[in-house]
Amino acid sequence: MSHSALLIIDVQHSFQHRPFWQEDDLPAFQQALTRLIAGCQRQGVALVDVFHVAPEGPFSLASGYVKRLPFLAHQADVTVHKQVHNALTDSGLDAWLRERQIDHLIISGMRTEQCCETTTRVASDLGYKVTFVTEATLTFPMRHPDGTLFTPEQLKRHTETVLVDRFATLASVDDVLAQLKQE
Repeated sequence: MSHSALLIIDVQHSFQHRPFWQEDDLPAFQQALTRLIAGCQRQGVALVDVFHVAPEGPFSLASGYVKRLPFLAHQADVTVHKQVHNALTDSGLDAWLRERQIDHLIISGMRTEQCCETTTRVASDLGYKVTFVTEATLTFPMRHPDGTLFTPEQLKRHTETVLVDRFATLASVDDVLAQLKQE
């Protein structure tokens, strides 16, 4: 039995109904995430679908958009809903993981610098070993209040900078899968 879980955070239709949605980086993200999921399944790693929900708009359950993007075909071990930016504090996920003696979380999903990064920080604070797989995360350009535009690559690099050696280990899909084979 693996003591690891792959968190697949907010990879949901809701984002396609936001004004910042773009598909420039989607093919690479799909490929990386699909490989990561398949490899984790082979190693017996628990798969956790996490969906962000809100009272209204495209993230509301009533919208019909709180469902996986169509390229995902895996069977999740558990699906949780969250109303905050991390996957652990209001979803019941922390208790589910602890009941199964899972102490290592592999982070993937959407958006790199928001829910993925926040989940990583909270997981670390709660005592989990965390592996952040940047290539299996997706984000979109963001504009600073002063007008500066930050690209997805810049946002990802910033996230890596603030997480590494404090909150998480950074790893590629290949690195994660190789590590899991050794366990």
